[in-house]
Amino acid sequence: MSISKQYLKTKPACKVTFKLAAARLPDATQVALLGEFNDWDPAALLMKKSKAGDFSASITLPKDSEYQFRYLIDGTTWLNDDEADGFSQSDMSHDQNSVLKI
Repeated sequence: MSISKQYLKTKPACKVTFKLAAARLPDATQVALLGEFNDWDPAALLMKKSKAGDFSASITLPKDSEYQFRYLIDGTTWLNDDEADGFSQSDMSHDQNSVLKI
């Protein structure tokens, strides 16, 4: 897993790219990136699968913000990002959510 941040020079925003390695999800056919930035909508941001089997997605978000997020694998399995900036207790379950700080 990896998260890369590229701050924009022309706007107070940051392009964030999320990547999940194929080795981590060898049998996954679909991965959705859900979070506060898309109202936890499982159809809002589906990650693209490369020929190598890696999944990735990019989103531009305002600077000086913080968002909780998680990955949804094949519509059934939730996954946090080990490289998140932090973790926070979910309001919906006993699980924790990954936290992205921009």
